[in-house]
Amino acid sequence: MEIAVLLILIMISSIIIWRSTDGFELASDYLGRRLTKGIKGATINAVASSMPEFLSTLFFLFYLKDANGFSGGVGITGGSAVFNILVIPICIYFVLLFSQGIRKIPIQRGTFMRDGLILLIMTGFVAWVINSKILLWWHGLLLTAPYIGYIVYLIIINKRVLEKADHFQYSTPQRQLKFRDFLRLDLGIIILNGKNINSLRAWTLLLFSTLVMIGGAWLLVDATDKLGNELGIPILFVSVLISAAASSIPDTLISIRDAKKGNYEDAFSNALGSNIFDISFALGFPLMIYTAISGSLKMDTEIISSSSDIWFVLFIITGITLLIFGKGKHLNLVKVAILTVVYLLFIGFIVYDYLYDIRIVGTINDFLKEFGILK
Repeated sequence: MEIAVLLILIMISSIIIWRSTDGFELASDYLGRRLTKGIKGATINAVASSMPEFLSTLFFLFYLKDANGFSGGVGITGGSAVFNILVIPICIYFVLLFSQGIRKIPIQRGTFMRDGLILLIMTGFVAWVINSKILLWWHGLLLTAPYIGYIVYLIIINKRVLEKADHFQYSTPQRQLKFRDFLRLDLGIIILNGKNINSLRAWTLLLFSTLVMIGGAWLLVDATDKLGNELGIPILFVSVLISAAASSIPDTLISIRDAKKGNYEDAFSNALGSNIFDISFALGFPLMIYTAISGSLKMDTEIISSSSDIWFVLFIITGITLLIFGKGKHLNLVKVAILTVVYLLFIGFIVYDYLYDIRIVGTINDFLKEFGILK
């Protein structure tokens, strides 16, 4: 019964995060209304939809205050990254197939390869950092810096980041507040209250959405920790499978909404941009803050091995996805089927890794040492 209650709490936390993200997205959408497509998806939309992973990692560290807490952050960011790059394109395809009859979705290969290659490099970089036995504040800084560099890079290469055109479209409901609006956590209606959105109201909506999201993320972390204890499973495995999927719902819904509007470039760049934010800023910044306040974080050997394996597999999955999307100009049923198989294999790997305690990265290191490639 306790397990069922905890699973229900995780579902509730997912709903809270989802509803708070709607308000967060509306506010950030208005504030970033002059950004070009592709840039907006990889930055504003990505940050809006990935705040749950950032808050969850922060809470995991300050809630558990040890290597297990960091492993929870590693699990939720790594699992979300896999979910975003595989499951979101699958969901986009089938939603468009059944709602609009679209069987081939155009892919902007330039944008996808740009973000994908950056993601591939950063994934390998994270795998190297988390292989350390002791984590310090500068490890967090090293993880955070690539995302900041990525944003600067986008601004430099795109001369039309700020346009005169206004891409924002929103019709404020002209009706009185109802009790159901509070039950549904419809923050856009609650905060705007029938008024047109402006910068002040957008920032107010952003603040309240963040506060609600904090509550949902805290509930997710608490339920994840207790579920792991109840099942006798390390928090890393619970977070990478269950919590990661729960926190990735906002990413999925935002990408689906963009795709249904025909903004395919933003839909896919949001998924990739979310990953870049997740594995760099959402993982690195909480680590930097925690270690700066509490001192060094000593990592357990088992946690290092499991975390390294997960991120090594994520690196491979990212490479496979780049190959899939790099061939052809459309997302079709064949590619979706391959993505589905890859995701199922990932789940199978996580379960197998927990049951049989395999060590991919350790085996590779031993192999390299044997031939004198690695000392």
